[in-house]
Amino acid sequence: MNDMRLTERTVDATDIKISARKVQVFYGTTHAIKDVDVDILDKTVTAFIGPSGCGKSTFLRCINRMNDTIDICRVEGDILLDGEDIYNKKVDPVQLRARVGMVFQKPNPFPKSIYDNVAYGPKIHGLVKNKAELDEVVESALRKAALWNEVKDRLDAPGTGLSGGQQQRLCIARAVATSPEVLLMDEPCSALDPIATAQVEELIDELRENFSVVIVTHSMQQAARVSQRTAFFHLGNLVEFGETGQIFTNPRDPRTESYITGRIG
Repeated sequence: MNDMRLTERTVDATDIKISARKVQVFYGTTHAIKDVDVDILDKTVTAFIGPSGCGKSTFLRCINRMNDTIDICRVEGDILLDGEDIYNKKVDPVQLRARVGMVFQKPNPFPKSIYDNVAYGPKIHGLVKNKAELDEVVESALRKAALWNEVKDRLDAPGTGLSGGQQQRLCIARAVATSPEVLLMDEPCSALDPIATAQVEELIDELRENFSVVIVTHSMQQAARVSQRTAFFHLGNLVEFGETGQIFTNPRDPRTESYITGRIG
């Protein structure tokens, strides 16, 4: 992939999709995230990098309230999606997750057909009126996930029978089928081989034309290849956030430089 192509789009700073202020996360008495302030732009890939256990996945899970499922977890502060507080009691987390899709570290297709994996979200959210509309949504999502040509003749086959890279693209198709505005990806390539990783990275670059994409990655090379903006987390703090090229070539904080050069990890 041509790296210049990934970063040449100029970013309009007024185009903020997600705005977080003074976000704190506690697991029981453990203070996992401390005072995180960040603005995530629309139609941009934002990478979260940092050592294991630094809080990047925890913060990612705050953006679609996945931490709600953990009894001992408490989230404080403000996270706004298009200016609306996603932690307001009036917000239905299930509806929020239709707007903010999630792709996990290991491909996790449902034990259903390829078609039913993609159709599941639109059906439960009542996004389609009939089978013809559902067929269109399924095809469109599989095309967006660059999987349609590989599976169009076997949509009734089980999703679990696909290769690892295909399964992850199926999970991406499943996530985009509800027409989300934001796509969260938690180390989406860590279980994939280099060829499948390259396919998913290329796909991420295409997806940002329609979505705000936030990716947690342990691979700094991947962050440099796919993102336009990078956030560096360390010990629960957001140490530095900015344009990806600047973070990697001219970091402002010595901790960022130490991580990028391999002195801390």
